[in-house]
Amino acid sequence: MFNLIHQLLNKSIHSLSSCILCGIDRQQHHSLCQDCWQQLPWLKSNVQRQEIDIQVACHYSYPMDRIIQKYKYEQQLQFQRLLAETLIELHLPKVQAIVPMPISAPRLAERGYNQSLVIAKILAKHLNVPVWQPISRSDQHSQKGLTRLERIENIEQQFEICTRSKLRYRRVLMLDDVVTTGSSLYALKQKLEVLGCQKIYAACLACAKA
Repeated sequence: MFNLIHQLLNKSIHSLSSCILCGIDRQQHHSLCQDCWQQLPWLKSNVQRQEIDIQVACHYSYPMDRIIQKYKYEQQLQFQRLLAETLIELHLPKVQAIVPMPISAPRLAERGYNQSLVIAKILAKHLNVPVWQPISRSDQHSQKGLTRLERIENIEQQFEICTRSKLRYRRVLMLDDVVTTGSSLYALKQKLEVLGCQKIYAACLACAKA
């Protein structure tokens, strides 16, 4: 009885909470009101980068850009469920595992978490598949001023196979937060192919102009 009352109380408090964007209407969709949820800069389509078809939930424009920035750089983890739910809106393929975009150790120490991994765990639970992290990433350097080929070569050198496990998955979904040129996804895909992955899909929260 106590648990039932507790659940009803939590549900009641949640229903009375204001939308985290407009602060006016009540929450209905993952911390957002109905209007703010519908007015997200939805894309829900595929974009092609580096010959990879990438499923993208939204355009990287307001307010999605600010939500991602706050989540990624300001440790505002309350946005993780909202961001994961935008991916759940996509028609994701059936896969055996999700591979979040790895980040370097210095970047991890700076932020305190891998933003793609946090969301991957939520999505993996929804899809009932494991999160797989067989690739590590060395120090990440600025891509500013590099040509397309230099950018690809620079990023490819950052990724290394780190798993000693014989566990392998043939169908995987790469997950990243924002795709611009697609160079990181391309480099990750190359390493996954070395590990024997045969069907490699990609999904991102948002797409920015390359």
